[in-house]
Amino acid sequence: MTRIAGLPYQDDLPERAGVVVLGSGLAGCAALLAAAEAGRYAVMVEKTGSIGGSTVLSAGLSAFAGTDEQHALGITDSIELLRRDLLEVGDHRNDVALVDLYCAHQLETYSWLRRHGVVYGEIHAASGQTVPRSHPTDTTAMLVRLLVAAGKLGARLVMDTAAERLVYEDGRVVGVDVRLSSGERRRVWADAVVLATGGFARNNELLTRFAPQMEHALRAGGAGCEGDGLKMAMALGAGIRDMPYVKGTYGIYAEPHPHEDGTGILAVYKGAIAVNGAGQRFVDESRNYKEIGDVALRQPGGTTWQVLDATVMAQSSDDVPIYAFAERDRAGMLVRADSVEELEQRLALPAGSLQTTVADYNRRIASSEPDPMGREFLCGGFGRPFALDTPPFYAQPTKTVVLATYCGVTVDTHLRVLDWWGEPIGRLFAAGEIVGGFHGSGYMTGTSIGKAAIFGRLSGTHSAAVESELTW
Repeated sequence: MTRIAGLPYQDDLPERAGVVVLGSGLAGCAALLAAAEAGRYAVMVEKTGSIGGSTVLSAGLSAFAGTDEQHALGITDSIELLRRDLLEVGDHRNDVALVDLYCAHQLETYSWLRRHGVVYGEIHAASGQTVPRSHPTDTTAMLVRLLVAAGKLGARLVMDTAAERLVYEDGRVVGVDVRLSSGERRRVWADAVVLATGGFARNNELLTRFAPQMEHALRAGGAGCEGDGLKMAMALGAGIRDMPYVKGTYGIYAEPHPHEDGTGILAVYKGAIAVNGAGQRFVDESRNYKEIGDVALRQPGGTTWQVLDATVMAQSSDDVPIYAFAERDRAGMLVRADSVEELEQRLALPAGSLQTTVADYNRRIASSEPDPMGREFLCGGFGRPFALDTPPFYAQPTKTVVLATYCGVTVDTHLRVLDWWGEPIGRLFAAGEIVGGFHGSGYMTGTSIGKAAIFGRLSGTHSAAVESELTW
């Protein structure tokens, strides 16, 4: 087990707790702290030996509107614009009540995180955003700050302990059956349980059942994201939502590499183009990177290339993983050439293919001709395409990866898990990736981390309000 100094570890699983939180990603950490702030004895149970789940594998971007960082840059944003973008990206298949919940509590959650020492860097525009609202932060540092704060209020963290079953009596959840690293099975009683166990990106069986279209995608995500919480909730009749919309993420390095941290890069959002094995563009590169990932999976061989020039490279930012182009170049993950012809040869693309593609792309931009792929912007509705004509030229071999599933159990606006008929399952709450309904059929960059923080905090507050029935 990897221990971090200052965290409230506890080696012995308590017999009873006020709120038990399952999972140590951002949703779980926010829930734990919120429950502790409400005065409850809160215990987090983490399956693996490390905190973070998929949160620490993400780009660390949160989608907030109306922040101090935006104001400092003169960016005009609003709750109304955020709401419109969320619904449009989700093709209006979102649960509107959850979208409204996110919008209503996003600024207060942002302020809550900042009060606990979370620091945000330079704002970026990203997929699905009409205006720049991606707030980057160091995810591990963020989780540590929340857990340390929770520990000072009496909350505890138990590692290497896998939740296996929810204990259900008299119409409500009253505890959790777990398995310790030793193999011993134990039960911890609780007034309320918060499922923050993430998705099922690491479970091939569930992916085959719910998302067969991801058959040829790479697998990643948090090591413990195997759908445990989803299965436990479904065993109690929980409803599920958005399963048909499971999508892969475009941008991952195509081969195993020690410097691939799971986020990939999205040079296409800074001006690069994406080409397939025939050296041809195959998609409007400004589209949502989940949608690009779907189209990339249909390309022969599954490997594509993000092609960029020195102008795109100059926009590299080591502070934002998806834009850390220079870092990847230093790691030997980019193919570099002094001309498009040389790059084409080094990528073993058909003779003349990439040269023709780049020349046509540049010519259309110069003459203001319509783009055959429909590209008008760099990312979503922000930024204008420019010619790729400044050497050196680069390319990253890129595939689609399942990092997260963004679907799951149905919940109400108190984050109570609902059964198939829309009734709350007593004393069971959920937050983060396991929650279905919020995203709809699409995904705005930053809303995974944003949703984890907002819904995690709210689930902790609401679960803490459950009347105690414990005998101490």
